[in-house]
Amino acid sequence: MTVSQDFKDAHAQWFETRLAKLKAEDGWLNLLGRWWVEDGTYTIGSDAECDVRLPVGPARLGTLTFNGDDKGTFDPVDGDPVAIDKAAGPMAWRAGRFLLEITAPNARRALRIRDTEHDTEAALKPIPFYPLDPALRITAKWEALPEPMTITLDTVIGVPTKATVTHRARFELGGEEVTLLATYGTPERPQFIFRDLTSLDETYGDMRFVFGEEVTEDSVVIDFNRAVNPPCAFTDHAICPLAPRENLFSLRIEAGEKRV
Repeated sequence: MTVSQDFKDAHAQWFETRLAKLKAEDGWLNLLGRWWVEDGTYTIGSDAECDVRLPVGPARLGTLTFNGDDKGTFDPVDGDPVAIDKAAGPMAWRAGRFLLEITAPNARRALRIRDTEHDTEAALKPIPFYPLDPALRITAKWEALPEPMTITLDTVIGVPTKATVTHRARFELGGEEVTLLATYGTPERPQFIFRDLTSLDETYGDMRFVFGEEVTEDSVVIDFNRAVNPPCAFTDHAICPLAPRENLFSLRIEAGEKRV
């Protein structure tokens, strides 16, 4: 198949941005760990007696006090206390070389810590991908559901999570009309989690992600050449949702990233 230079250039630019996000300070390559947290106080550092033990860094980084109302305080060994309040914004802060955040995959809370001095360039393995196929850049119908619905998705660690679905994309693929539910993302960049038969041998086994582009009131572009491995393909500390049953394909979509 002939692929225009413009299509190749656009894909190369997209892929460069993709790699930059993976290697960024808040990307997925420098996560040190994920720890479940409940009401209480947690010491954090590399000392063996810390409740949250880091593989690198000072013996004692600080102390996290967390409450059930998604409020708390982080008291660093060096520096001023940091107030934590989900109602005021993301529960994320910096302590020296480390980025800390409390995430909410469901009713539970998890502390994730990133090391900004980690060599993400060395950590990123080459990502193989299928040859470009312009036919798999599809303009789909973008349909609002009669009413938003909440669905429960399983995750790679067996902890269920909920997602609110407001739209679906409808298009033809492999001679069949198919539908994709957008479970995450933003109105301008809806996220689709899907799995197809390439997961049996060539792509990540649990799912891939693809993001909608050029969204209008009644259309969305889905470029399967830009289907990507999920964060959990790069780290054991991500909690990736599995695809809803509506997004399981009984055909092969040979486009996008392969397994790393």
